[in-house]
Amino acid sequence: MKGRLLAWFAEYGRDLPWRETRDPYAILVSEVMLQQTQASRVVPRWLAWLERWPTPGALAAASTGDVIREWQGLGYNRRALRLQRAARVVAEHGWPDDLTELPGVGRYTADAVACFAFGRPVLPGDVNVRRVQERTGEAFDHTCAQALMDLGATVCIARVPRCGECPLAKLCPSRGRRFEPLRKQGAFEGSFRQRRAETLSLVAEHPRPLASLDVDAVRALEKDELVLVTDELVSLPA
Repeated sequence: MKGRLLAWFAEYGRDLPWRETRDPYAILVSEVMLQQTQASRVVPRWLAWLERWPTPGALAAASTGDVIREWQGLGYNRRALRLQRAARVVAEHGWPDDLTELPGVGRYTADAVACFAFGRPVLPGDVNVRRVQERTGEAFDHTCAQALMDLGATVCIARVPRCGECPLAKLCPSRGRRFEPLRKQGAFEGSFRQRRAETLSLVAEHPRPLASLDVDAVRALEKDELVLVTDELVSLPA
């Protein structure tokens, strides 16, 4: 199966800019941005981010408010804070051997940076990689990581896989199967997540009186350290 997969990837793999670098910082930025966000949306934001803050030291020294502003539109804004905190650790101490020691870096992200930046023989197990492995019953190695991600994202998709386009179909025990839908997150429109996002967007423009904002959303953002409330005025962190 490995040979079929890699041959397919050589022809159909996605052209993503972070695949052209071994810089661990650039790869960490891409992996954090890709959490809960489609690759097509991440590409321009990743390029802009690295142009503005090309190194861990540059991001570490940036205003946290500017980091939050730059992140607007990507969603799940706490990721921006964690990324900056990780950059501060790297800027001061270098890259740890155990990348999960970095703030906000879990097992998958650590394995992705280890594999794609440092060349360690570890297979990062994101949802697409796990799906292909589970359906094929094959234990692929780290050299297949990008190919598995692309196959899972574009062909071996969640509910109705495109088996007719899959290079592994002839050998796959799950060929032709349909799968139950995974539990979906509630709709964004009208949700508290939307209220939080809109409130943060307003504060990112300029500080605003607390009374003019959605107070419940402000308190939630304050708890997550995304805004500061001082003398009834809401602003981004310095």
